[in-house]
Amino acid sequence: MLGDTAVAVNPADERYKHLHGKKVLLPLMNREIPIITDDILANPEFGTGAVKVTPSHDPNDFEAGLRNVLPQIDVMNEVAQMNANAGPYAGLDRFEARQKVLEDLEKGGFLVGAKDYVVPLGKCDRCKTIIEPRLSTQWFVKIQPLADRAIEVVEKGEIKFVPENYSKTYFEWMRNIHDWCISRQLWWGHRIPAWYCGECKNVVVAREAPVACKCGSTKLEQDTDVLDTWFSSGLLPFTTLGWPAATRDEEIFYPNSLMITGFDILFFWVSRMIMLGCWFMMPPHKPGKSLGSDEDNLRASVPFREVYIHALVRDADRQKMSKTKGNVLDPIEVIGHYGTDATRFTLAAMAAPGTDIAFSESRTAGYRNFANKIWNAARFMFMNVDRIEPGLRPAGGWDTRLSTSGGIAGFQASSLEDRWILSRFNRAARDVNESLASYRFDEAANRIYDFFWAEFCDWYIELIKPRLNFEEGADTGPARVACANLINLFEASLRLLHPVMPFITEEIWHAIYDGTPPLKSIALAAYPAADEKQIDLCAETEIAVLQDLIVSVRNLRAELKVEPKVKVPIEVFAHEPEIRAMLEKNLGAVLLDRPANVEKIAFVESSLANLPGARSTSRFDVHAIYEKKIDVAAERERLRKELEKIEKQLASAQARLGDEQFLKKAPAQVVEGLRKQAEEGAMLKEKTVAKLKELG
Repeated sequence: MLGDTAVAVNPADERYKHLHGKKVLLPLMNREIPIITDDILANPEFGTGAVKVTPSHDPNDFEAGLRNVLPQIDVMNEVAQMNANAGPYAGLDRFEARQKVLEDLEKGGFLVGAKDYVVPLGKCDRCKTIIEPRLSTQWFVKIQPLADRAIEVVEKGEIKFVPENYSKTYFEWMRNIHDWCISRQLWWGHRIPAWYCGECKNVVVAREAPVACKCGSTKLEQDTDVLDTWFSSGLLPFTTLGWPAATRDEEIFYPNSLMITGFDILFFWVSRMIMLGCWFMMPPHKPGKSLGSDEDNLRASVPFREVYIHALVRDADRQKMSKTKGNVLDPIEVIGHYGTDATRFTLAAMAAPGTDIAFSESRTAGYRNFANKIWNAARFMFMNVDRIEPGLRPAGGWDTRLSTSGGIAGFQASSLEDRWILSRFNRAARDVNESLASYRFDEAANRIYDFFWAEFCDWYIELIKPRLNFEEGADTGPARVACANLINLFEASLRLLHPVMPFITEEIWHAIYDGTPPLKSIALAAYPAADEKQIDLCAETEIAVLQDLIVSVRNLRAELKVEPKVKVPIEVFAHEPEIRAMLEKNLGAVLLDRPANVEKIAFVESSLANLPGARSTSRFDVHAIYEKKIDVAAERERLRKELEKIEKQLASAQARLGDEQFLKKAPAQVVEGLRKQAEEGAMLKEKTVAKLKELG
């Protein structure tokens, strides 16, 4: 209040139109101040509709002061004490002055009343002290020329944002930007290279500390402020490459291809790097020969070509992690518990563009299981390779063909399941590469997960097990082919997975080559690409039908409560002759062993849809023939023991409910729970007795 220089009213407020342009006397300071009109600052609906203006101590009032050319009176020093401009309150602490002002207003008859209301109050993040806005002299950068170039490079597509919608946020900031205050009153950082002369008061700005001022005085004192962190870091893309000298590093690495960051520093850092890069890396600011046309110069000046805005990691309730809230997850602890690979995979799989990651340890536990699945599959592979032909795993023993031609070289698609998995791998490789190219890391991770877990481990390995389990003296040729395919496929799948789970893939990859791989690291091997010639739609369709049949049989077994070791016969009705022919060709090898545990298969000529224990799809009907055989004596004995247990629990509950003392003292919820327990026990007893009577 002591620094007020005007009272603002809204020009549309009829209550104060007769006061426009007049003056009022500021209480306590006895200073005349004008009544101004300002439709931005004064809200007729809030309070009296008239608001005092203190340009030196409020950001909004400062802007109103500039609009209305008001004087700026600073009434506070740097330690929040009243200065000489505060008149009789000079020397008082801000809180003391506030109380004294209220007392003096009341004594003078100026105070109508006091009301509490909530205001946004800035506090220091470390000491929680209330921050008082105060006008001060700072260093500024004239920002508009820099912003214009930064807007132009994005408009012309020299820099692209992913997701693209962040370019709108960028433009909104850049087109409404203010001059940039680059000085900070901190004790750490790059100190501003400005020296003040004690004699002529001249300011000397230099790269090296000056010895004397141009007036000859050696009484020079460097500015105590430091540069804004974002100003310093905004120079990073080119100052780290030898700027202002033209260097080989700059020629190779500037501009960079990709900048990855969070949306919360899109304006603070990304825009600063773009503005400073487009200014300092363009002639005439960039030393050396001109690069050519203005368009070429602009294209070469940008610090990077693309900006990928990744998600922020929040807690499971989507709250921003904060030490104050106590919801911070220590990534080192998560890694220690679940492993680095599982943690990385969690973040990648949940990194959907435009949304934050609600980090959940349960997801990480699931991806730790995924890592275990991969490890167990590798153990299965090595066990069979060493069993079928020991010594075939030294360096170069298996031709994994680290080529860039796409697909899996050396894979012998000798069976339906081989053709299917080869086709599915190529589709997965194509999908993953497309997802990575568009920065859809979540889609890439989930596609790899689905292929590796569901198609490779759960289906392909199960389908080839009969080929690996041969009798002594039998031809091992099919088993050797199966092993060769398995290890080639596994090696290619590891390369596909490596960017997301680098540690387990590196370990298994070295093991494939028995510790002497052709390259130092899997990271140096070619990343898998799709070979369209290896995609087999026919094989995929046939396996899809067989998978549907296997799943249907498994579900029927579960519904009929068939024991896992018991084989059951099935009947199949194919809706089309082609489907029947395909099933007859492939069912023997697929269904008779592990996948569905079927005893025999019979094809029928009519629909089975209406039979009990049957399932119907668009391609076939399947019926499981099973009649559960019950050991009457054993079942009767089991039911009697179960009845004894039920009666014992029921008697206990009824006894407690019949105890008046217990009912008086026990909480209502406990009594209610006992009543429900007694009711359920009575129902179970009745059902068990009925089952015993049925058995005789």
